[in-house]
Amino acid sequence: MPSDVLLYLLTGSFAGFIAGLLGVGGGLIIVPILYFIFASQGIDQAHLMHMALATSLATIIVTSISSSLAHHRKHAVLWSIVFLLAPGICIGAWTGGILAASLNTGILKPVFGCFELLVALHLLSNTRTREHELSINPVKATIGGLIIGNISAIVGIGGGTLTVPFLHWHKINIRNAIASSAACGLPIAVFGTASFIYAGWGINGLPEHNLGYVNLTAFFSIIITSFLFAPLGAKATHMIPERNLKLGFGVFLLLLSAKMLLG
Repeated sequence: MPSDVLLYLLTGSFAGFIAGLLGVGGGLIIVPILYFIFASQGIDQAHLMHMALATSLATIIVTSISSSLAHHRKHAVLWSIVFLLAPGICIGAWTGGILAASLNTGILKPVFGCFELLVALHLLSNTRTREHELSINPVKATIGGLIIGNISAIVGIGGGTLTVPFLHWHKINIRNAIASSAACGLPIAVFGTASFIYAGWGINGLPEHNLGYVNLTAFFSIIITSFLFAPLGAKATHMIPERNLKLGFGVFLLLLSAKMLLG
């Protein structure tokens, strides 16, 4: 329906703007909004969260490529670290997607709401991860990648809220941590999306324009406008104090998490 496409376009615009503004992925915004849009369309309750998570991850494939290239041009991505984390991330994202697909919406919805609440409280507290004198060896990288990929796929995000603190903890400066996290978002999104497509293939009750659990209409609409609005958000970053940005986004996430947990 035209009205649904308009909502998808608006979702992409807002998610892209916030991504450019704060350097975060759009999953924390896209998942809850898609959940409510899909619910309003009368889609089977059993598939609502699966579709929202899968479609969010699919859009992150595109945004992570764009973001990674931008950071790479500034020589900020530590590719050796990305490749070290990648095996664990790929396995974690695949198993996380399969696990999420096996859970019902009644479980996934509060899980996502609690995760979003924790991110909101972290932003509002203005705490920063401390650097520690720790190196990332292959064992730590594999375990860390598994956890990051698994949780990210379960909640439909690109993993920045997990990867950046993990890297910064291991003595990587925040600029390189953010850039490398953007690159890590690609394997998370690819393997997470693939797992949801696999798990949702042939499921009855899904909309016509779906690829597994990925809603293609929402996917294409969101990536178009998020791509256009991300640069505007990046420009606005330099006009608004960082603390005000975090407070505003934290309050918004609090409202979304409350809606997910109580609605």
